[in-house]
Amino acid sequence: MILSTKAFLTSQSTISTASHSIRTIQKHVPEYRDAVIVSPDAGGAKLATLVADYLKADFALIHKERRPIKFNEQRNASMMLVAKLLKREGATKVYALLTHGVFSGDCIARVNASAIDKMIVTNSVPWVEHRRLCPKLEVLDTSAIFAEAIRRVHHGESISLLFQY
Repeated sequence: MILSTKAFLTSQSTISTASHSIRTIQKHVPEYRDAVIVSPDAGGAKLATLVADYLKADFALIHKERRPIKFNEQRNASMMLVAKLLKREGATKVYALLTHGVFSGDCIARVNASAIDKMIVTNSVPWVEHRRLCPKLEVLDTSAIFAEAIRRVHHGESISLLFQY
């Protein structure tokens, strides 16, 4: 079971990390052929279905109803609840694949205590201290994707290749 999102290059351009995510899943999740790719909400469904289709895996979407969000609530609490639900329903392992691993407040403690077996994030935000505190955390280097985008823009080349899966 994989939870997936995407990365943003600028406010106008989105570079999908789907191909990078697929390679990561194939490399780091030995049982990926038996996985169900799960989007924890409708916002991640498009990318999760792309990944599921490529891996020839089943796809699931978690429907959630939100109560009004308080200022100090953490968005990732829903991911922890989804992981708990999936384990309760029979998932043997839960991998969370995120783009921006922003760990504020007590998030690291909640990840460590959660049903998530491994949380894979990109290096789009600083993570060194979080990695030390969270043995479940694995960090992917996406610098090559962004370096290529910058190079192409700088030389007036198309970046459409970076949008292909």
